[in-house]
Amino acid sequence: MNKPTVVIGASDNPDRYAYKATVSLQSHGHTVYPVGLKDGEINGIKMTADRSFIPDVHTVTMYVGPKNQPSWYEYILSLKPKRIIFNPGAENPDLVKLAVQQGIECEESCTLVMLSIDRY
Repeated sequence: MNKPTVVIGASDNPDRYAYKATVSLQSHGHTVYPVGLKDGEINGIKMTADRSFIPDVHTVTMYVGPKNQPSWYEYILSLKPKRIIFNPGAENPDLVKLAVQQGIECEESCTLVMLSIDRY
Protein backbone atom coordinates (compact mmCIF):
# COMPACT_ATOMS: atom_id res chain seq x y z
CA MET A 1 0.00 0.00 0.00
CA ASN A 2 1.34 3.41 -1.03
CA LYS A 3 1.97 5.65 1.98
CA PRO A 4 2.82 9.12 0.63
CA THR A 5 5.85 10.23 2.63
CA VAL A 6 7.57 13.58 3.16
CA VAL A 7 11.28 13.26 3.91
CA ILE A 8 12.29 16.24 6.09
CA GLY A 9 16.00 16.96 5.84
CA ALA A 10 16.34 15.43 2.39
CA SER A 11 19.75 15.52 0.76
CA ASP A 12 21.02 14.80 -2.75
CA ASN A 13 24.21 13.34 -1.22
CA PRO A 14 24.06 9.55 -1.74
CA ASP A 15 26.00 9.01 1.51
CA ARG A 16 23.23 10.58 3.64
CA TYR A 17 20.54 8.43 5.24
CA ALA A 18 17.81 10.80 4.05
CA TYR A 19 18.94 10.09 0.47
CA LYS A 20 18.98 6.34 1.07
CA ALA A 21 15.53 6.47 2.66
CA THR A 22 14.11 8.42 -0.29
CA VAL A 23 15.41 5.83 -2.75
CA SER A 24 14.22 2.92 -0.59
CA LEU A 25 10.75 4.44 -0.12
CA GLN A 26 10.50 4.88 -3.88
CA SER A 27 11.62 1.30 -4.56
CA HIS A 28 9.00 0.04 -2.08
CA GLY A 29 6.26 1.79 -4.08
CA HIS A 30 5.65 4.84 -1.89
CA THR A 31 5.18 8.35 -3.27
CA VAL A 32 8.06 10.40 -1.87
CA TYR A 33 8.36 14.15 -1.35
CA PRO A 34 11.94 15.05 -0.37
CA VAL A 35 12.09 18.45 1.35
CA GLY A 36 15.50 19.83 2.28
CA LEU A 37 17.46 23.04 2.47
CA LYS A 38 18.01 23.32 -1.28
CA ASP A 39 16.47 22.22 -4.55
CA GLY A 40 17.91 19.16 -6.25
CA GLU A 41 17.10 15.67 -7.40
CA ILE A 42 17.20 12.22 -5.81
CA ASN A 43 16.91 9.24 -8.14
CA GLY A 44 14.70 11.20 -10.54
CA ILE A 45 12.55 12.70 -7.76
CA LYS A 46 12.53 16.48 -7.42
CA MET A 47 13.90 17.59 -4.06
CA THR A 48 12.70 20.99 -2.97
CA ALA A 49 13.44 23.61 -0.34
CA ASP A 50 9.93 24.98 -0.88
CA ARG A 51 7.73 24.12 2.07
CA SER A 52 4.52 24.11 0.07
CA PHE A 53 1.46 22.15 1.11
CA ILE A 54 1.34 18.48 0.10
CA PRO A 55 -2.09 16.83 0.32
CA ASP A 56 -2.81 13.36 1.71
CA VAL A 57 0.50 12.82 3.52
CA HIS A 58 0.60 9.53 5.38
CA THR A 59 4.05 9.80 6.95
CA VAL A 60 6.65 12.43 7.70
CA THR A 61 10.08 10.94 8.29
CA MET A 62 12.54 13.17 10.13
CA TYR A 63 16.23 13.48 9.27
CA VAL A 64 16.77 16.84 10.99
CA GLY A 65 18.26 16.98 14.47
CA PRO A 66 16.09 18.29 17.31
CA LYS A 67 17.97 21.61 17.59
CA ASN A 68 17.07 22.45 13.98
CA GLN A 69 13.48 21.18 14.07
CA PRO A 70 11.57 24.15 15.58
CA SER A 71 11.57 26.03 12.27
CA TRP A 72 9.90 22.95 10.74
CA TYR A 73 7.11 22.45 13.34
CA GLU A 74 4.46 24.60 11.69
CA TYR A 75 5.08 23.07 8.26
CA ILE A 76 5.08 19.47 9.51
CA LEU A 77 1.90 19.91 11.54
CA SER A 78 0.18 21.71 8.65
CA LEU A 79 0.60 18.56 6.53
CA LYS A 80 -1.59 16.66 9.02
CA PRO A 81 0.28 13.36 8.57
CA LYS A 82 -1.00 10.17 10.14
CA ARG A 83 2.45 9.59 11.69
CA ILE A 84 5.90 11.04 12.17
CA ILE A 85 8.93 8.77 12.24
CA PHE A 86 11.86 10.12 14.23
CA ASN A 87 14.96 8.45 12.80
CA PRO A 88 18.02 7.94 15.05
CA GLY A 89 19.37 11.34 16.06
CA ALA A 90 16.09 13.12 15.29
CA GLU A 91 14.22 12.19 18.47
CA ASN A 92 12.36 15.21 19.88
CA PRO A 93 9.94 15.06 22.82
CA ASP A 94 8.76 18.64 22.18
CA LEU A 95 7.58 17.86 18.64
CA VAL A 96 6.13 14.52 19.79
CA LYS A 97 3.99 16.38 22.34
CA LEU A 98 2.72 18.87 19.74
CA ALA A 99 1.99 16.09 17.24
CA VAL A 100 0.21 13.81 19.71
CA GLN A 101 -2.02 16.75 20.74
CA GLN A 102 -3.15 16.84 17.09
CA GLY A 103 -3.75 13.08 16.91
CA ILE A 104 -0.56 12.28 15.00
CA GLU A 105 1.11 8.97 15.79
CA CYS A 106 4.82 9.30 16.60
CA GLU A 107 7.42 6.58 16.35
CA GLU A 108 11.12 6.54 17.17
CA SER A 109 12.46 4.15 14.59
CA CYS A 110 14.58 3.87 11.46
CA THR A 111 12.75 4.22 8.16
CA LEU A 112 15.33 2.07 6.38
CA VAL A 113 14.96 -0.76 8.89
CA MET A 114 11.15 -0.51 8.87
CA LEU A 115 11.14 -0.85 5.07
CA SER A 116 13.63 -3.74 5.12
CA ILE A 117 11.47 -5.79 7.51
CA ASP A 118 8.10 -4.85 5.93
CA ARG A 119 6.95 -2.84 8.97
CA TYR A 120 6.53 0.48 7.15
